[in-house]
Amino acid sequence: MTEKISIHTDTIQLDQFLKWAGIIDSGGQTKYFLDNKSVKINGIVVTEKRKKIVVGDIIEVKDIGIWQIVHEN
Repeated sequence: MTEKISIHTDTIQLDQFLKWAGIIDSGGQTKYFLDNKSVKINGIVVTEKRKKIVVGDIIEVKDIGIWQIVHEN
């Protein structure tokens, strides 16, 4: 099931998203997920910590969950 995450800006960086969604406690933990190729955006494996995520993107973190970015009303 895809969970919706609302942001109030046009973009959010991957490391910020992972903190916002409660997946990690600090930006440094992002490296673990990237090194293990555990993060996909729109079905494509991501290796950039500061990858820009935009409204409509679907983020999948292996064995944790799937989120869609929506604009906060």
